[in-house]
This record gives sequence, structure tokens and C-alpha cells, in this order.
Amino acid sequence: MEQRIIAALRLVYDPELPVNIYDLGLIYDIRTDCDNRVEIDMTLTAPACPVAGSLPGQVERTVRTHVPLEDVKVNLVWDPPWTQERISDEARLELNML
Repeated sequence: MEQRIIAALRLVYDPELPVNIYDLGLIYDIRTDCDNRVEIDMTLTAPACPVAGSLPGQVERTVRTHVPLEDVKVNLVWDPPWTQERISDEARLELNML
């Protein structure tokens, strides 16, 4: 189930960067339970990010659409703060950071 959730998360892109939120390192935790519910902890690149109000809802809708789950909850967290070290190697290639 987690791989299907990750695949859905990779469909959501940061509006300012051409990279999906999973490879950008914005997803901190994915927890599923035996009742087919998922809770996702995510952050943003900065607390003042203009999509703070909309991106978590977009993540929830995308996961619900692509993965058969009873419930999806997305928590926006700020600890630990996001840093560029969280970016995957694949995303670094896309961003010409390697």
C-alpha cells in the first residue's frame, strides 16, 4: 500500500519547482493502519510558502483518487525544518544540482 501512496504523491508537484513533492523531500512520514487509513506528515519549503493553505488539500485529494483508502489525513508540520539535503538524487538531477 505504501508504494501506491508514494506513486500518488509523486503526481503532486511543487508549484515553484519542476519536482514532485515526494522527491523534493516534503513528505516526512506515511503511516497506515489495519483499517485502511493513512496519515501523512508533510512540510513545505518555507513557512511563508504561498501554497500552505492549498497544497495539503491537493495531496489528500490526489491520494484519495489514486489509492483505495478509507481515510486520508494530511498534517502540515514544520519540525524538522525542510532543507535541500532532503531532495532525492533524481530530483537533484532534474534541478541541475549534481
